[in-house]
Amino acid sequence: MSTERRERGVALARAARAGNTLALHDLLDHLTPYVARVCEPIALADGPDATQEALVAVFTSLRTLKDPQALYGWVRAIAVREAVRVARRAARARPATELADVPQPGDPQLAADIADVLARLSPDHRAVLVLRDVEGLDEDAAAALLAIPPGTAKSRLSRARSSFRKAWSA
Repeated sequence: MSTERRERGVALARAARAGNTLALHDLLDHLTPYVARVCEPIALADGPDATQEALVAVFTSLRTLKDPQALYGWVRAIAVREAVRVARRAARARPATELADVPQPGDPQLAADIADVLARLSPDHRAVLVLRDVEGLDEDAAAALLAIPPGTAKSRLSRARSSFRKAWSA
């Protein structure tokens, strides 16, 4: 993210916290692509729902943001939490898909649909995989965002990568 874009978000957060309704609206518009980029790989088909839930959480708790300079880390934590929550809720509502059901090599669906492979992972595994391999966070930062011990994050990441590799190469 560019420095100019980051500074604009921080300025909007300051104005919104001060009670400027237009700045709040602009802030939510400004944050939507960022929140969607975090939520969609975790919540998959329910990514738009997770994005909306995360933006509602940002809206309702903006006054708890102590330092507007920390806006993006604070928003990322909310987005991850909401994406995992929405994905877990969706997983309970849908029948589980087994990794053994991955299409065979040569099937065009396998090469074309990474989302299908991600869908076969649990929301917890998708979350840590996205935070480490898409967002580029280290294990300690990912663990802190997910509110789990670093060792748990490390083992989940290992299992998630292993499951992803098996599903992708099957």
